[in-house]
Amino acid sequence: MPNVWDGKWLWSEKMLSIDSKQIGEFRRTVWKYYRLSGRHDLVWRKTRDPYRIMVSEYMLQQTQVPRVIVKYREFLREFPTVDILARATLAQVLKLWSGLGYNRRGKYLHETARLVMGEYRGNLKKALMHPLPGVGPYTRAAVRTFAYKEPHTMLETNIRTAFIHHFYQGRPLVKDKDILTIATKAAEHQDPREWHWALMDYGAHIKKLHKNPARRSTAYVRQSKFEGSLRQARGAILRALHDSPESEANIRSDLKNLPRSDLGKFKTALAGLAKDGLVVKEKGKWRIA
Repeated sequence: MPNVWDGKWLWSEKMLSIDSKQIGEFRRTVWKYYRLSGRHDLVWRKTRDPYRIMVSEYMLQQTQVPRVIVKYREFLREFPTVDILARATLAQVLKLWSGLGYNRRGKYLHETARLVMGEYRGNLKKALMHPLPGVGPYTRAAVRTFAYKEPHTMLETNIRTAFIHHFYQGRPLVKDKDILTIATKAAEHQDPREWHWALMDYGAHIKKLHKNPARRSTAYVRQSKFEGSLRQARGAILRALHDSPESEANIRSDLKNLPRSDLGKFKTALAGLAKDGLVVKEKGKWRIA
């Protein structure tokens, strides 16, 4: 590859090449941190049940680990198997999901459970070979790796952080395809489950020390503030509907303690929930779909 001028930095093939020695040093660093400080007690790391691993992966999307730990246990007490989740109503699922945010994930998880039991007769491994609601390349690879120990290479924010910090110092923007090239080499001959857990834990550690190097990834999306956001209004509306259908006036009344900015977003939030299939209106009242 010739030298490339991107307006600020000059990159050459030599600067971007990664040799086996660098890969080896990186592995040793990651494994050492994992041995000494890894999050070995995370409950979803103690199971090979593909359903339980899938639940954790849906919950961990855009949500911090401490918040997920409590909800994960609550959710599995109520829905311990994919069959039980599939037979639940969306209202029951969203009531348990409340507090995690991004309620569409709960809806997608519910829909996936129904697909697994319906189209694939309870065979989650087979279902993962096909499109599933809310399941992208990372989630699919994660479940297949952590449940079945398949040697997939995957990227999420902490894994990106680990690679960007070590191999792309000073580079302004890094593409996933470049990271994947190195990640694939680094994963060779490593236990796929333990290696990816180690990468995640090491990356989470690096983010605390270096202001999140993953921000230099072209895949990085900054999460908007929750306070005063549409997400907050959407969550409040769903909580108001957990137990019974309500008129629009009654929902507004239930939201009277929210900041004025949220009340101003009420109609937009309600319309968005309806568009996403989370709520429906019947006989003048709104209810969970």
